[in-house]
Amino acid sequence: MRPVALSPLLFGFIIICSGCASNQSLVFNNIDIGKGLSALGHTQEALTEIDETAEIALGREITTNLLGVAPLLDNSDVQQYVNSVGRWVSMHSERPDLPWSFAVLDHNSINAFAAPGGYIVLTKGLLLSLGSEAELAGVLGHEISHVLRRHHLNALKKASGMSALTEFTDVILTANERSTESLKFVTAGTELYTRGLDKGDEFESDRMGIVLAARAGYDPYGLPAALQKLDMINPDDAALALLFKTHPSFDERLSRLETAMTGQFEQFESQPSAEARFTRAIAAISSKER
Repeated sequence: MRPVALSPLLFGFIIICSGCASNQSLVFNNIDIGKGLSALGHTQEALTEIDETAEIALGREITTNLLGVAPLLDNSDVQQYVNSVGRWVSMHSERPDLPWSFAVLDHNSINAFAAPGGYIVLTKGLLLSLGSEAELAGVLGHEISHVLRRHHLNALKKASGMSALTEFTDVILTANERSTESLKFVTAGTELYTRGLDKGDEFESDRMGIVLAARAGYDPYGLPAALQKLDMINPDDAALALLFKTHPSFDERLSRLETAMTGQFEQFESQPSAEARFTRAIAAISSKER
């Protein structure tokens, strides 16, 4: 498939993040927690079933659709900050060389999305619900993990009845972006964000997300802290409607994380949360919401 023409918004967001990985102020210590993934019930499978070029192309088109939901937040400092944190966490993953890109939508709903190939989008509402950089790192680590485990691609394979992800490669790389087959995958991929993934995928991404945050030098309890904050919001709040529809309950996620983390992460709980830096970084948008 020929790469789809990027919308101005998507092009701008990719440019914003292009130099973020070099932001050394985000470096704490490169904590290597060894076999943490396997210790949390994660088994690494061969991830070569689909051509990476095809994965990135499909993810780019799906992300273009997602960016049509709301405009990007018009604050380059906040966009660059989120990209810096996201790129730093992704560098500690098994796929650091993907074109990882992170964007904040100017929308008050509370949610985040991951698309194949390394495209991550979160809403302003979610960002403002967080209280530290460690919480942001945990949330982004969760979304990064969806990409690492190719959860959306596997869901598309299952929905399409295809026997293997290799069939995606043939369709995506050989079809014209306006062809029926190509549009079918992009549409189905976009619809996943209103239908949701399997609960098992969400639990796995929670477990992997805390590992990635810890590897990157953050307090690994940032993701549980973020989930606890969201759990305190009135469940009838419209901002949470889609998150409730597409994810397991906060109580269930927290319970499973507690089980997974017990005896595993106490030695890393002294790693920084970077609350002050987070507060400074989002001050401009948080003051507007008061």
